Amino acid sequence: MSTPRQETLDLVRTLIGFDTVSRNPNLGLIEWTRDYLRRLGVEARLTHDPDGTKANLFATLGEERSGGLVLCGHTDVVPVDGQPWETDPFRAELRGDRIYGRGSCDMKSFIACVLAAVPRFLQSGLTQPLHLAFTYDEEVGSVGVTSMIHDLRRIGLQPAGCIVGEPTSMQVMTGHKGIRMYRCRVRGLEAHSSLAPYAVNAIEYAAELVTFVRELAAEAQASGPRDETYSVPFTTLQTGMIAGGTAPNIVPRDCEFRFDLRYLPDTDADGIFSRVQTFAEDKLVPRMRAVAAQTGIEFDLVAEAPALEIRDEHPLARLAARLTGNEVTGRVGFATDGGHFHDAGVPTVVVGPGSIEQAHKPNEFITLDQIARCEEFLMRLNAALQKEPAV
Repeated sequence: MSTPRQETLDLVRTLIGFDTVSRNPNLGLIEWTRDYLRRLGVEARLTHDPDGTKANLFATLGEERSGGLVLCGHTDVVPVDGQPWETDPFRAELRGDRIYGRGSCDMKSFIACVLAAVPRFLQSGLTQPLHLAFTYDEEVGSVGVTSMIHDLRRIGLQPAGCIVGEPTSMQVMTGHKGIRMYRCRVRGLEAHSSLAPYAVNAIEYAAELVTFVRELAAEAQASGPRDETYSVPFTTLQTGMIAGGTAPNIVPRDCEFRFDLRYLPDTDADGIFSRVQTFAEDKLVPRMRAVAAQTGIEFDLVAEAPALEIRDEHPLARLAARLTGNEVTGRVGFATDGGHFHDAGVPTVVVGPGSIEQAHKPNEFITLDQIARCEEFLMRLNAALQKEPAV
């Protein structure tokens, strides 16, 4: 088992110490990172969210120009509420060969490895730019990366490729599913429950929609397109949240639920959602409005991340596989910021330390060996970037 450098471990501890759950600001971590890079002579660009409480960081090692590779990671983490942690989730703790803490594998250890490698990248004399891209709100739908890409387009900077350091156990992934998260709001007509036939029960109509979403999921599994390179080789839909009603003896006026669609590349995601919308408009709303005209059903797209797919033979995929020492590539079911870079014309692969099986769970951890393997990957990348061009 390889052992990481102490500088890297110190950075892992520092980054985990920032509580960057998506509902919170991430400016503490971002500004600390900006100052860290500034001490090394690297200036960073920050793009803030509309409230000014969160920011992306983009920095270039070497000449700021188009070309070169992006090393991309998100700074936000998922909540720890209600999870039975055995350690303080925002204080890194080393036990044996594991570092515990929220974000240890998803994905602050990758960012720490990148930051620890910056001095070596700078000392080697890069022949092409190396860009660092650290985003906010990836966990709630890759929100921050869209404003970052808009800013890069504004200044005319187009990278040649992107490596997203999500946890893949340092195996190169050349594709991932896209995701769309929808909110459905059902407005009924309330009444005393003894007068239920004269009211419109929002929960019951929502339940019919939830059932239809489940039927679409079963159809996709049974007869939809398949790609056996994914652990779940078909498009999925599922309802994750639902709320409605005020009391058991009141016919509920309102019900809201959220569902997500995780789709294979080249899948018609618009067509799948259109079927849900058509079912609501043609089958449910007429029955509701036959009782009360003010009732209805509304949908909102809450968040989305496009699918990602490049050929295994693409120069970036071959380069990344060579740097890992593992020529086997794969696909992952989770979405990443890389889908947006891919949509912006930047070829992208996903490879990073840690296992996705540890992400989002209580007692999240990463092994020291995975951190060391990421360090080795970056040192090999440093050597590759001495050639013109690496991609």
